[in-house]
Amino acid sequence: MVSLGGGGNVEKARAIQASLFAMAINTLLQICFGARLSVSMETSQAYIIPIISIALSTYNNFDHSLDPHKRFELFIRRVQGASLISSFFQMVIGFSGLARYFARHLSPLASVPLVTLTGLGLYVRGFPLVAKCIEIGLPALAILVFLTQFLPLIWKAKKEIVGQLAIILSVGIVWTYAEILTVAGAYDNTSQERQINCRTDSSSLNGAARWIKIPQPFQWGTPIFEVGDALSMMAASLVAVIESSGTFYASSKLSGAPPIPPSALTRGIGIQGIGTMIDAVFGTGNGSTASVEDAGLLGLTQVGSRRVVIVSAIIMVFFSILGKVGAFLSLIPLPIVGALHTFLFPYVASAGLQYLQFCNVNSFRSKFILGFSLFMGLSVPQYFKEYVFLSGHGPVNTGFTWFNDIIQVIFSSPPTVALIIAFFLDRTHTPKAHSTRKDSGMDLKEQYDESGMTQEIYNIITSLGDLCS
Repeated sequence: MVSLGGGGNVEKARAIQASLFAMAINTLLQICFGARLSVSMETSQAYIIPIISIALSTYNNFDHSLDPHKRFELFIRRVQGASLISSFFQMVIGFSGLARYFARHLSPLASVPLVTLTGLGLYVRGFPLVAKCIEIGLPALAILVFLTQFLPLIWKAKKEIVGQLAIILSVGIVWTYAEILTVAGAYDNTSQERQINCRTDSSSLNGAARWIKIPQPFQWGTPIFEVGDALSMMAASLVAVIESSGTFYASSKLSGAPPIPPSALTRGIGIQGIGTMIDAVFGTGNGSTASVEDAGLLGLTQVGSRRVVIVSAIIMVFFSILGKVGAFLSLIPLPIVGALHTFLFPYVASAGLQYLQFCNVNSFRSKFILGFSLFMGLSVPQYFKEYVFLSGHGPVNTGFTWFNDIIQVIFSSPPTVALIIAFFLDRTHTPKAHSTRKDSGMDLKEQYDESGMTQEIYNIITSLGDLCS
């Protein structure tokens, strides 16, 4: 994003610090006031398409009249203005009750494609990243699998303890191995792309980052509001809400929490809008979403305590002030990150398959809705991405860039496409048949909701009794 906008290493270091700070604040808000699940917030890749359009528009309008730094500031101010408007759109979705209506009518059958493709839809960030430097990425993946799945059987240790240390151990071992290859000159005479992906000294942020720098609100200037930018960014914020909903459902499954009630999902989406507004205020150039990696980490470590995430967020605030820390972490080769994704994302996908226990998978209606939504959820985004790669623009190429971006953003997201198809078919395909509610799992869902509400009322009464005592 920084490079497209015209910024250099200094701007990139400041953007990383602002992102770390905003993610930590957003995580604390989400845990304390939002969905109150053991989830962390991160920057969303759903905003990439409108951000690229804003960057290209700024470049075409001010190619020679502005120096790169001024052009970057103008670009980021446009992104800030669009993000501010999209944040209010997310808050309206959450706090107005639209999310509550959606959650009440979302059956377990339609939840399967949503949650499953929240994990599987990110396959591009998995093994393709590992293969960019196979001699680093593949050992990282192999060590991670060995530590979590086979070492407890050999060492007779508790799997939970090994899983909590596996990420640190695997990253440390392979990072050291990559450092040895870099120092030994294994990549001195290779291509530029291979050096970027394999070397541990390819990042030049250490000299640009300051030791201590507190992120400042509106550090790039006052926001610039344009209608087209805001409309395309609102579509991206809607996709981020859908993807966050899938992550919330997965986190509740993997952490052992009760099924997330509609009220908690409503609060989570509303607080996510506040988080996007914080991103815009501090100039991260992006919006917020729930972290799929963190949801997968719940399945690996089996630690669902919110206190752990709160402590992590506080540490992240401290690291965001120390600019050198973010610059140091940027030295981790991307194939190692791809190995982590390859291992963590399947936990989220498997959490979506857990919802099949509420459905009648022997019904041909259920088979059609599941198979068609999952297939189209992967096939349609692939078509849109390949079309852009081959022609340079999306299938919809009108004279309005913002409209093209809206279509491209919505139909490039696998969970969004799968949810639209599954929700529509589930609500319209033989809705009055006697077996429909049972096949979709709505009867069991209502029983769980009622038991959860009874338990919630019991907890409130118990707390009041303790307070009176």
